[in-house]
Formats: sequence, C-alpha cells, structure tokens
Amino acid sequence: MVTPLFLKKTALSLLLATTASLCGTHPGEAADKKKTTQTVKAATVATTPPPAPPAPLAATPSTVAPTAIQTSVNSITQSMVKGGVLACTSRINQVANFLTGGNKGVGAFLFLPPTDQDQRLVSFSVEIPAATGPVAYASASFAPNQANGCGGMYETVSYWPQGCSAVATGTYGSLKQNAVLAKDIMVLDGGSMTRIFLLPAGTGCVSIKKEIVL
Repeated sequence: MVTPLFLKKTALSLLLATTASLCGTHPGEAADKKKTTQTVKAATVATTPPPAPPAPLAATPSTVAPTAIQTSVNSITQSMVKGGVLACTSRINQVANFLTGGNKGVGAFLFLPPTDQDQRLVSFSVEIPAATGPVAYASASFAPNQANGCGGMYETVSYWPQGCSAVATGTYGSLKQNAVLAKDIMVLDGGSMTRIFLLPAGTGCVSIKKEIVL
C-alpha cells in the first residue's frame, strides 16, 4: 500500500519540529501496517553534539520534565512513525530521550498493534547499558485520545548487589521511605506520580521505578 505524500510530509514535520508541547496533535490517519513487533537500535539522532552520558538511570530519582523541549529525534520515535504511530510522537520522543539520553548501545523492541496503530496502545522495551552502575531494563507505554492528548508511563528495572535497605539509604537516600507494599517490597516516594519499589532478590535487590507522565 503506497503511503500518501502528504502523510509522509506530516510525519517528517512532527519528527523535526521543536515543541514545548507534551503531545502533538493528531496529524491524520496512519497507514495500515501489518506488523506487530519490531526491533531497533536506539541511537539518538541529535541536531547538536550529544551530551556526556548521564548518571546511571537506575540510580537517579529524576522524572520526565513536563515542559521538556525536544531537540533531537530518537531512533525509537522514528521507528514508531514508520510503524504508523503519529498521534503520540511528541510524548514518545520525550520519554525515549529521557530513558536513553546519552547512553551508547541501547537496544529496543517495539510492540505495535496489527491495525489502527495510531489509535491504540503502543509500547517499547529497552536495554540501557551504563558506564557505571547496573544495566537497566525499561519499558514505556502510550495511549492516544487521552485528556492530555497522549497518556504515557514507563518503568525501569535494575539489579543491585547490595540489600534493599542499603539501596534505600544509599542510592536513593534522598527519597522518603513509605511503608512496604505488602510484606517485603519497600516503597520509596519519588513524587506525586513516581514510586520506586525495592524487591529483595537473594542477597541483592531489584529496583523498579514507575512514573506516570502527565
């Protein structure tokens, strides 16, 4: 099926535009692609020289900036557009850049519905290597037609050789400790829509950070 020229131009404009908006407007119907999943290498395409790699993602309580201006188009975003996802382009790029920013050798796996890709829930999973600290797994999901245009959430998962108490007081020492989730999983308060869950794993600890992006 041949994609109309005007749709190609619209997708390209969405990718290259610098915007302070949290989600772009719906540019039109996406082409019906018969592809459910695909893998990509998530090297960021930057309009300026890339910044130095940030602190290990798993060790930072930072959250997605609500007014972040997109200065680069992430390769995850590009692959989503090729798969027919247009309405959530800005939100996807916002989260993808936050999760992968500056890290080398990131790999991603996309989850795309077989039809109506621009009107359904989409998701991606990534492996994020770090120069220091543990490797991180992250996943993010996006839904169009929400009150804020496009809803998003992500989770990052990392293993620490220390026990959870040591991780809570050391790595995440700046965060408030809430009660345990039920019996063993510690909950740390990272903000109104952000929590970090610490799960005992043998002598170590698994941290799971979750944020709803408004």
